[in-house]
Amino acid sequence: MKFYSAINQAVKMAEVDYGDKKFWWEDLAGAEIDKDGNPVPGSSEAEKWFNKYLAPYMKIIKTETLSDGSLMAYFPDGSALRTLSHTTRDWVFFPGKPNKCDYANGNSYGTCLFYFNFNPANTQPHWSHSYNKGFEPWKYYWDGTEEQLKNACYKNQPIYTSSNANSGKIYCAALIQLNGWKIPDDYPYKVSY
Repeated sequence: MKFYSAINQAVKMAEVDYGDKKFWWEDLAGAEIDKDGNPVPGSSEAEKWFNKYLAPYMKIIKTETLSDGSLMAYFPDGSALRTLSHTTRDWVFFPGKPNKCDYANGNSYGTCLFYFNFNPANTQPHWSHSYNKGFEPWKYYWDGTEEQLKNACYKNQPIYTSSNANSGKIYCAALIQLNGWKIPDDYPYKVSY
């Protein structure tokens, strides 16, 4: 809840300076990777965008470019926020100690990392929970029911099917939000960080 409030406050403050978020939000990639597999310094459009629109309105102790080109921002309370390497639409929040969370492992979803989305300009129906909003827990194709979120999070059943359907556990943050930002009593995972 603290992260959700802080990041959305940053979005609101950016809107004061830059106008409606639907006009300054862009879906951008992280750093390019050189022939040796290293991120090219200064090549991340996602980092430039983040540093302009969000970072000035948040307390950040450091940022770094990870080996896949994604951006990680660290906060004073030990939490962190990471872009995915190819987009500023999908974000991962770490409540604490991101270096201890194996985020390459899908089993970490809903335990030490939580998916968020920032997609305020997309009017497609399956993105309706993000349209004209700030950062929201991942709700892609969600029908609005607690049952669907529990099936996704608790049973790791993706809500939508496609050749690249994600883990159902990416919906755990939405379930926690629906429960007033408290972990439900029947939550099947130990949140650790």
